[in-house]
Amino acid sequence: MQEGLSFAVSKPELIGTYIVDIVAMVFAFPVALFPAMSESWGGASAAGILFSAMAVGSLLMTLLSGWTSQVKHHGRAVILAAIAWAIFILGLGYATQLWMAVLFLILAGGADMIRGLFRGIIWNETVPNELRGRLSGLEMISYMSGPLLGNARAGWVAAHSSVATSITTGGVICTVAVIGTAFLLPKFWKYESQVGKDLF
Repeated sequence: MQEGLSFAVSKPELIGTYIVDIVAMVFAFPVALFPAMSESWGGASAAGILFSAMAVGSLLMTLLSGWTSQVKHHGRAVILAAIAWAIFILGLGYATQLWMAVLFLILAGGADMIRGLFRGIIWNETVPNELRGRLSGLEMISYMSGPLLGNARAGWVAAHSSVATSITTGGVICTVAVIGTAFLLPKFWKYESQVGKDLF
């Protein structure tokens, strides 16, 4: 694990994906708040819709992902998708009706799918075969701890303020943190794949 961590730190384009992952999940993961949000929108049925909305967005974006083969700047794609995720989550905090919340969650799910797609490509292109096992541990930390910490943060902030405040502040913090990561890790922002075209 230590060897894998040392390698990841030496690769700004790789460590950048981990940082963005953690930031996006810890500060802008609203799932724990869905039951509270659904209370005024129909209870259990509304909660079910909220829980499934991001998956719908991911599925739709997967079906429409043909354009991604034209993207060459994968680091930029990860950052822009993470910013879009944060903005859509911020919009969720201002939703006053169920359909608005569902729309923002679908858009957020689509942005998250794009972020995950290009993150995976960066991992595949930058991690040597002999270190994949070690670095898979870091990936698991991101997958497993990020959403759990995000739910804990969202619930704690909501308990001390409100659901809307928890979501909106998380979206703002995530946006600022992702933009800060782009400035602090310019090689991550500029990372270009060996395949694809210069779409953005």
